[in-house]
Amino acid sequence: MSANLPCRLGVLVSGSGTNLQAIIDRIEAGDLCAEIACVISNKADAFALTRAARHGIPVVVHENAGFPERQSYDATTVEILRSHKVDLVILAGFMRILTDVMVNAFPSAIMNIHPALLPSFQGLHAQQQAIDYGVRYSGCTVHFVDCGTDTGPIILQSVVPVEQDDTEATLSARIQKAEHHTFAAAIKLVVEGKIQVIGRKVRISA
Repeated sequence: MSANLPCRLGVLVSGSGTNLQAIIDRIEAGDLCAEIACVISNKADAFALTRAARHGIPVVVHENAGFPERQSYDATTVEILRSHKVDLVILAGFMRILTDVMVNAFPSAIMNIHPALLPSFQGLHAQQQAIDYGVRYSGCTVHFVDCGTDTGPIILQSVVPVEQDDTEATLSARIQKAEHHTFAAAIKLVVEGKIQVIGRKVRISA
């Protein structure tokens, strides 16, 4: 990332975009030296697109239909990101698993947030997995993306208690509040060059 210019973010979304909004808010508050170069959605009706448009951020609808395989879809996504001169890719509720085409195009420069304390409860419905297992604490994890499912090096985690009467919806809402702070904080560390990845471990400098 350049020390003089804002980091250019490309944000991939599929849904309502609450994490996108949290990032926008941090940028507009002057707390994050970044700009969102584009928001890409694989769902034309994703409310995240409306959020982006309200802030004058370029949006791209890039639906899955018409692509015979995930690799070809990802290759086109890479082209879109590069056309917007993106430095760092943010997965903010993007409901697709990335292939090596995407991961290799942006090595150690794709970040995701997962609603559990990885490596526990990978994949979909992590909140319900936590409830079913009977854990007392869950939370969220920001990690770099590799070619696995929620297996990349961990940057930050936040812990959220699991209440005895929690449902998937109530636990999800509690975790989501933690996500908004944690994701933006992790992005800030990367943007400011305070992250070093050594194998599976992420070192954070002061």
